[in-house]
Amino acid sequence: MKLAFLGPLYARQGPFACAYVDTSRDLDDPDRAIDLRRRHVETELAAQGADMTTTGAVVRMLGTDRTVPGRHGQAVFAAHGRLALTEELPHPPPHSTARFTMVPDAMPLAMQHAPDIPYVAAAVHRIAPPAGVRSEEAGLEVDVQAGRWPTACVAPESRTRRRAPAHEWRQTATEVAEQLTELAERTGAEAIALSGDHWARNTLARELPKRLRERAIGIDSDGWDAQPERALLEDELDYLFRGRLSAHDQSGVDRFLACRARRSGAVEGLAATVTALRRGQAEAVLLNDPFNLDRPLWVGVAPKQVGLSRQELTSLGISSCWQEPAGAALIRAMVGTNAELIVVPHDELPLPDGLGALLRYPDSAG
Repeated sequence: MKLAFLGPLYARQGPFACAYVDTSRDLDDPDRAIDLRRRHVETELAAQGADMTTTGAVVRMLGTDRTVPGRHGQAVFAAHGRLALTEELPHPPPHSTARFTMVPDAMPLAMQHAPDIPYVAAAVHRIAPPAGVRSEEAGLEVDVQAGRWPTACVAPESRTRRRAPAHEWRQTATEVAEQLTELAERTGAEAIALSGDHWARNTLARELPKRLRERAIGIDSDGWDAQPERALLEDELDYLFRGRLSAHDQSGVDRFLACRARRSGAVEGLAATVTALRRGQAEAVLLNDPFNLDRPLWVGVAPKQVGLSRQELTSLGISSCWQEPAGAALIRAMVGTNAELIVVPHDELPLPDGLGALLRYPDSAG
């Protein structure tokens, strides 16, 4: 998974005020609950020494995602009185957190982007004819949407809808298939999810080019319960993509395993991964989910200045260094060295310390 979406965050200098907050709307009084969390964030940031303008920038943004229904969260980062990055989270954080720190902790946000699978979805509904109209005059309605899973849950692309009489569906299916093809090619969709009326969706599938028919997946759902501002077929896509990696990330894992077997081109564990990042050697970092590394790392001003100890950095001539949580230090180093992140379930590929790296070039010693 590429981390370009975090680029704007690290384009600024710290210190940063960072907040992860549950902004779900599935409560009896969500505004009151969010307001309480907003006050908690304000108190926490002030206690940690954040200035009023930076704290205010964060607090004012919290809860502004009120148009997003259901369960979700919000991540907000600000520095020097200005917002640096704001994103809705597909899943609310376990508990609201607020930190004022030189290095923003963007690891929870990055992990919520995984597995970052591009897809296109279409749901075809059969519409009963008005009273007094013959049943053969029934119509069909199709919704189409593209997205990247799981961020599409709370930040989907716009949804298009068209209707047609049932007897004209074959022609309409050709036009919808052309739309799906354009979306799939533009987004690099790995899956084409088709749901709803069996005859209508099968007709639509046959109209797709062969290269896309192989990616088409039939889903037994009509999609009627899709909420505005949420992903079409959200529950069904969650089941479809659960535990799955994107094709790009799976290729990275396969290469990592091959390199590990050859004992060249891949490393495992915290120390080796940190060294690879500091050298700019890591092409991709593999991270176990859940990631529970609670020890701090030492960092310098530059993103790739990261080490296990102060001595490790000072021995390299880095005199200005301090401690940061491991997740914050690692994700900054990944973005700063253009390394990718591959989030792998621990049960599928347990890694020492929950970390490994695929290298751009192997060590001379192998």
